[in-house]
Amino acid sequence: MTARVLIVDDIPTNVRLLQARLMAEYFEVVTASSGREALEACNTHDIDIVLLDIMMPEMDGFEVCRRLKANSRTHHIPVVMITALDQPSDRVRGLEVGADDFLTKPVDDLQLMARVKSLTRLKSLTDELRARAQTGQQIAIEDALRAMDAVSADGGRLLVIDPDPRHAERVKGYLLTHSVDVITDPAEAIFRVSEGKYELALISMNFPDHDPLRICSQIRNVEVARTLPIILMADEADRPRVVRGLDLGVNDFIMRPIERNELSARVRTQVRRSRYATELRETVNHTMALAVTDELTGLYNRRYFDRHLTLMLDKAQQQERDMAVMIIDMDFFKAVNDTHGHGIGDAVLKEFSARLRRNIRGVDLACRFGGEEFVVLMPDTEYRQAQGVAERVRTAVSEKLFDVGAIRPLIVTVSVGLALNEGDTDTPEMLLKRADVALYRAKREGRNRVVFDAA
Repeated sequence: MTARVLIVDDIPTNVRLLQARLMAEYFEVVTASSGREALEACNTHDIDIVLLDIMMPEMDGFEVCRRLKANSRTHHIPVVMITALDQPSDRVRGLEVGADDFLTKPVDDLQLMARVKSLTRLKSLTDELRARAQTGQQIAIEDALRAMDAVSADGGRLLVIDPDPRHAERVKGYLLTHSVDVITDPAEAIFRVSEGKYELALISMNFPDHDPLRICSQIRNVEVARTLPIILMADEADRPRVVRGLDLGVNDFIMRPIERNELSARVRTQVRRSRYATELRETVNHTMALAVTDELTGLYNRRYFDRHLTLMLDKAQQQERDMAVMIIDMDFFKAVNDTHGHGIGDAVLKEFSARLRRNIRGVDLACRFGGEEFVVLMPDTEYRQAQGVAERVRTAVSEKLFDVGAIRPLIVTVSVGLALNEGDTDTPEMLLKRADVALYRAKREGRNRVVFDAA
């Protein structure tokens, strides 16, 4: 995915160097040479991430970060501080004013890209939730911002996964304001996180017989832990794998020997962010109410989708980002109602909606379009990603019978049409029309398949 990156540094050479690296990876770059310019840029541009130098005249990076995080319009923008300072106290101070991460000069290219990609993914999810709140009424986002002020970072429920019991207990001792469980067997990790009671996992990179990144991947595949923050505890030699972990979705890392205050600050940051995301989701869901949801399935309704599609298409076109729409139609659904009655038909729709929710991504928006037709809006999604999500949904429906109270379990399949935003000339109607054309092709070609339609 691409993003708009703000580089803040008073030394032009540093700015040009970072700008060249980021533009080579197709990021859009905005620059500022002072703290005041940075604050102005964040207020006037749609910034996705800030790379912020600490040592600047007039207003240093700490103060810039503090002001960004105190402003309701900019507090959700990730901030990465870039510094020559290597004292733990400087990192702790940065985390306390709200910095999301650090890069040390000279900046390593792999770490730079991993940090930018990881944090822009998080920003994308936050933006989608905020956009949904805006669509469902401004009240939701106002309530969510008030909730942010009330979020505490104390009393977190943490899981430490470390093969060295002494090291794990030392880490636990550093986190006395939280409730910490320790396990040494990575195979137990999946069962523990499946309980859904943890707010953060701290994972050691020192497993002799297990790949720690595989542990992270397995945790991410547990439904209740897909958004669970993960911090890696690593040695200097682990840096290449840490960078890989960040690219895979790990939230943060800390290097050994672990400094007590830095660990505490990083844990507080992740717990606070996790609780804020939870508050935001709950506020949005509560405020939407029945006016924008389908009573039978609990999905958003067409009224909501039409408005949200217009908003998200405008945003995608302004930022030159990809977006996909998927239309899903249940095959031969009329026969289900005719043969088994509308009660069984309603049960099939409910079960299908549950499977749909489980097999799309957190940023995707699923709606009941009408009858047995459903639609999914997928922001920041190109062809292969859209095809992958669509096939996952189709397979989840067809491979397992629907046991919904009929005489025997029912075979259910779906046909799927996909279309991508093709540029500035697209309208919501054009996008939906192309997806609809693809859907009818899927039906003509035998049903139970995914068809993509280009402009």
